[in-house]
Amino acid sequence: MVAQATPTTSPAAVERAVSVVISGTVQGVGYRDWTIAKARSLRIRGWVENSPDGTVHALFGGSDAAVTAMLAACRRGPSRARVSAVVETPADTASVPIGFKRRN
Repeated sequence: MVAQATPTTSPAAVERAVSVVISGTVQGVGYRDWTIAKARSLRIRGWVENSPDGTVHALFGGSDAAVTAMLAACRRGPSRARVSAVVETPADTASVPIGFKRRN
């Protein structure tokens, strides 16, 4: 008997992953909620969190085009934010969780 392939519902493989630190006026202005909505609309996987130093940290994983679009959006941020810098570092694609969530 030959095993048949079964359809999978797992998400697509992560093509590119980046760890991101966003600085400026990015806490207390809805940046995390905005990031979650934007990431989900782009089918980005990962997480976002506030850091004690006043920055926002995130891990983005997805297609190269989606990650590029997410980084461009983060440079603008939500309307009440004032982004001064977005620093990205390549990350291990295997470290990107399924879905997108707030970590704190």
